[in-house]
Amino acid sequence: MPKTLERDLGLPAVLAISIGAMVGSGIFILPALAVEIAGPAVILAYLVAGVLVVPAALAKAEMATAMPEAGGTYLFIERGMGPLLGTVAGIGTWFALSFKGALALVGGVPYLLLLFDVSPGVTTQVALALAALLVVVNVFGAKQTGRLQVAIVVVMLAALVWFVVGGTPSVRQPNYAPFFGGGAGGLLAATGLVFVSYAGVTKVASVAEEVADPDRNIPLGILGSLAFTTVLYVLIVAVMVGVTEPTRIAESATPMAVAAGATLGTPGVVAVVLAAILALVSTANAGILSSSRYPFAMARDDLVPDSMASVSGRFGTPSNSITLTGVVLLVLIAFVPLLEIAKLASAFQILIFVLINVALVAFREGNAEYDPAFTAPLYPWLQVVGVLSGLVLLTQMGLVPFVGAVALIAVGVAWFLLYGRRRVDREGVAVDAVRRQVGRSAVDRTQQALDGWDSGYRVLVALDHAVSKDEERSFVRIASDIARTHDGEVAVVRFEQVPDQVPLTYASETETPADVRFDEQTSELDCEFDVPVKSGTIVCHDVRHAAVNYAAHESVDLLLTEETATPAGLRGRLFGSDVDWVRRHAPCDVALLHAEPGGLDDVDVVGVLSDEGPYDPAKVAIADAIATSAAGSIAFRYVNREDESVVAKRTLRDYHGDVAELCSAPVSSHAPFTDGGTATHPESEPTAPDLLVVSAAERGNDGIASYLATANRPVLVVHPEDAQRRGRIAQMLERWVF
Repeated sequence: MPKTLERDLGLPAVLAISIGAMVGSGIFILPALAVEIAGPAVILAYLVAGVLVVPAALAKAEMATAMPEAGGTYLFIERGMGPLLGTVAGIGTWFALSFKGALALVGGVPYLLLLFDVSPGVTTQVALALAALLVVVNVFGAKQTGRLQVAIVVVMLAALVWFVVGGTPSVRQPNYAPFFGGGAGGLLAATGLVFVSYAGVTKVASVAEEVADPDRNIPLGILGSLAFTTVLYVLIVAVMVGVTEPTRIAESATPMAVAAGATLGTPGVVAVVLAAILALVSTANAGILSSSRYPFAMARDDLVPDSMASVSGRFGTPSNSITLTGVVLLVLIAFVPLLEIAKLASAFQILIFVLINVALVAFREGNAEYDPAFTAPLYPWLQVVGVLSGLVLLTQMGLVPFVGAVALIAVGVAWFLLYGRRRVDREGVAVDAVRRQVGRSAVDRTQQALDGWDSGYRVLVALDHAVSKDEERSFVRIASDIARTHDGEVAVVRFEQVPDQVPLTYASETETPADVRFDEQTSELDCEFDVPVKSGTIVCHDVRHAAVNYAAHESVDLLLTEETATPAGLRGRLFGSDVDWVRRHAPCDVALLHAEPGGLDDVDVVGVLSDEGPYDPAKVAIADAIATSAAGSIAFRYVNREDESVVAKRTLRDYHGDVAELCSAPVSSHAPFTDGGTATHPESEPTAPDLLVVSAAERGNDGIASYLATANRPVLVVHPEDAQRRGRIAQMLERWVF
């Protein structure tokens, strides 16, 4: 059996990992930048940011109890939104956490320099040494990491609590005025900047596979650490601003030490410096621990090389993944200016939190197996707030962070397209949720189409040239079957076009042999069908306009004519065929019949075809009328869909079942509903259809065209009235998700 990770992280370790991941650069480095943007309102910015994290924290807590596996954010987004966005989330979050870890180490060195008389030139070297040490500790095991994290957090929190308690008596009210000096824009910008301070609240989900009793410890760890850290942040920043002028904080690289020196003296500075060093080291430590699990989880899903999924037999940790993360961390410390990169990582973190909220909606609304032990309250309103607030914050962070986040997304997309796409065939729960919604909408439209057929349905058979009796019989048979189920009637009209120079009155008074033959064979056909059939010839200068005008004058419901080829060359590309013009201008549905030379025999099975989208409602309604009238059946066919996922097959099966319940005729489905797939070539079908019905919009699609060429069956091409047809964008979206 494959190796798994040992579950040895209890609630104290979970709380320590989460708090340690948050209490770091967010409070020891960022206040200097945030105060410059928002002034004293930075206090409110930390509170607002903590509140806006709640939707994503609750969503992640729920999904972590349903999927307690390594990978966290990547896993949830990959399962919910699909491997493409999962790759973006995995790679992007991996880099974002690495960026933040590197920033924490470099940001901690200035605090260290306050204790020792060393040259600032050793900052990078010290940060590299600390990074290497933490990588080694993580390779040794999560238990050692968790214990180290607990010790670090306890010492760090003790110093911070002393700072709050000891500094409160020295707070001066004038330092808070004017509170909203930066205005609403400054408050939002500062909120977006400090938002990353809370990113660590959900890091514990990335080590969920190593958490003991995850159903209890993960939600308690996430929510408890968020509440505690939010209160702590607000109190610390309130004291910091209250005891020190905002300008001094904004100008300092060690704002906490400046505030401690103003109220607690040298002992307070030493305590805060130690806390800062421990906090920033713990941030980097938690970053290595959690970020290394992203390539580990992605490798198990075949989105990165398998070597990233190997678990050390000696230490029980994903050593290769940790080592790679460590290398990235060292490279960032050595060569990259991390402050701007951290801002970019903040923007991307907000995007990730937005996707987390959307992923929860996908799981709740989708059809996948999803059974969380903890459920987020106030669904879906909290998720809506989380998405909208995240997008608002992104607009306040400036162009560079937004562009950087887009670049990270592009890297993830490129990696998936070049490496992952050919290795995975999964799809996200969100895709199936949208597919089911599209299916429900299509079923509702089909119901409306079937209910909309009034009694007295009128079908016009429009012929523009002499046809044989067998050919005309095919048209009248189809028209009669459609009209019969709704107590309708059929009009068979031959439109005779004469040159413009010939007066229509003169042409109509001259009876030709073709007129006589048409009247005789139509009268004979009238006796074969128990539907009123009237016939006649209309002389005109333009067949297209005459047919459309007749359909409008007689309130025709369906215009049935012969399918003709589009003229070759430039004329065909610019203007199409006469039938194309009729389809666009007819005041009713249009159906084009392509019958075999021998005509159309009895119709026992009507095959309704589609390839990517749901069945057109008009197509289903016409097929049902024909099959019902002929005492036959309908066979729904999806072509070229053998490689569907199991989830997609289940959704398609349910959709076919819903459509079948609406039809009056018996229905069978021949689609890829089994795990092994079902061939959809005509010769492999149990009962070959006598008539194939397709939509005009998909008639030329490769899959449909190939099927029709192989089938050698009469084809009825249905074109709904323009007012009833879906827009191009809606059709494209339906075909893409369905």
